[in-house]
Amino acid sequence: MASMRDIKRRKSSIQGTQQITKAMKLVSTVKLQRARASAERSKDYFTCMYDTVNSILKRVGNVEHKYLASDTEADAGTARDISKKAVIVITSNRGLAGGYNSNVVKLVTRHPDWKKEDLQIYCLGNKGRDALARNGYEVKWCNGDIVESPVYADAMALSAKLLESFAEGEIGEIYLAYTAFKNTVSHVPTLLRLLPVGTGGDKEDVSESASEGKEATAVMNFEPEDTEALDMLIPKYVTSLIYGALREAIASENGARMQAMDSATSNAEEIISDLTLKYNRARQGSITQELTEIIAGAEALG
Repeated sequence: MASMRDIKRRKSSIQGTQQITKAMKLVSTVKLQRARASAERSKDYFTCMYDTVNSILKRVGNVEHKYLASDTEADAGTARDISKKAVIVITSNRGLAGGYNSNVVKLVTRHPDWKKEDLQIYCLGNKGRDALARNGYEVKWCNGDIVESPVYADAMALSAKLLESFAEGEIGEIYLAYTAFKNTVSHVPTLLRLLPVGTGGDKEDVSESASEGKEATAVMNFEPEDTEALDMLIPKYVTSLIYGALREAIASENGARMQAMDSATSNAEEIISDLTLKYNRARQGSITQELTEIIAGAEALG
């Protein structure tokens, strides 16, 4: 059995850790309230943009456009490397958030149809960059500041960078890996295909669509021309999805960290209770031994 000094030292250490986890839980709770409000404000626009663009593209007919390229065809005049995929991975800059970061990384590393050498990773968050780099993935670009306080301009800049690479044929597909925020305790790792936008629905997308189950019955007419309209619409579509994902990911991160710190605080309380019991037993044993020695000494003198 450990000595009373060792038990007391360990108990003091755990109490200090418990104070830290309790403080981190309170901070995450406050941040979650703000992040949740922001995510809820942007969610309607995020969902509406996704459903609207998909609904439009189901009605475009045989329109030829660089962003509507199929997986088996190359753009006119562009030798597209359709095997190359750009994956935007949104994680946090800090740990202590349970499985928040690892679950997003697993969307990339455990995808059954992806090869490591075909992926170009665009990381928003240092934890994702570190994990994927350790696994041998090519991290083409990383910015950890964006996830601290995302603004629409950041999403627009990243969208422009990716669209340029896509238009030049350097990549054939663009995906978004993030954590969707459902509620305080429910956060869903999500993989969403951004480009090329399919005209018949995308089996890879796991987001729910309000228009699911409805059939497109009429061909869409564009004013101005279809190419010009899609040139304006699709970049806004991609930017909106990235920005909405950033907002949801931040809310999910703080929710996951709040739960992790709450569990850590509860576990620390249980350990402290157990150590207190062990300390009392050791103290009682020490007192009993001292009394026994005193009585034995008194009897020997008598």
